[in-house]
Amino acid sequence: MVAFSLTFPATAWGLEGFGPWSLVAVRSVLAAVIGGGCLLALRVPLPDRRHWAGLAVVAAGVVLGFPMLTTLALQTSTTAHAAVVVGLLPLTTALFSSLRTGSRPSRTFWVAALAGAAAVVAFTVQQSGGALTSADLYLFGALLICAAGYTEGGRLAGAMPGWQVIGWALVLCLPLTVPVAAVALTTEPVELTAHSVTGLLWVAAGSQFLGLIVWYRGMASIGIPKASQLQLAQPLLTLFWSVFLLGEHLPWAAPVTAMAVLVCIAVTQRARG
Repeated sequence: MVAFSLTFPATAWGLEGFGPWSLVAVRSVLAAVIGGGCLLALRVPLPDRRHWAGLAVVAAGVVLGFPMLTTLALQTSTTAHAAVVVGLLPLTTALFSSLRTGSRPSRTFWVAALAGAAAVVAFTVQQSGGALTSADLYLFGALLICAAGYTEGGRLAGAMPGWQVIGWALVLCLPLTVPVAAVALTTEPVELTAHSVTGLLWVAAGSQFLGLIVWYRGMASIGIPKASQLQLAQPLLTLFWSVFLLGEHLPWAAPVTAMAVLVCIAVTQRARG
């Protein structure tokens, strides 16, 4: 969660010197170089054919879809607002997991998960004056596609190490991300600053690779639904980074909402499966 909580602030820094398409494509290429290099150095064999469809879902969700949609949202939204909206991701992931893997969390689990989601929805409506903004639509789309990628990645992590799951997903995207990066870098303005370069390097190495390694391993260890609810802590951490690193002003509802979903985490982790 610490690695993921820095994603939005790092993206905001990256957008100071890169266009949205450049930032997303280059971060994916750099992460693929890291992941592919590890796969090559350790001479990891190709995954079984039965795993490639799942890897494609991971690639579409966490390598391409979520980074692109959230980056577009952050062009008009603060990181604090985006972080709280993404607080819906745990519930969405738990729902996908139940449909995909047949897991059946307890009633207490679902009540707590829905309560956390309700707090996030209330915050979103309150901040947008009762109407959804274009940034909110991007974020809600990101939730759906990322939840599918998390669920499939957590399932695959039971058959192969988590670092191989994200490594192969990143490599799978190279035929698309390399040409997109080349075109985007020539059509969008680029300004290399300490902030933009640091932001790019973090979202590539920290968010896109290292964070997902431990995330998928954790999902395989304690189960996708329970692990997904730990992500309710991410908005609270991101709110801290948005103030500390970006100097953003927090609306009063942001920390209140974040604390509410934090309480829901405790309940979901104690609920029996």
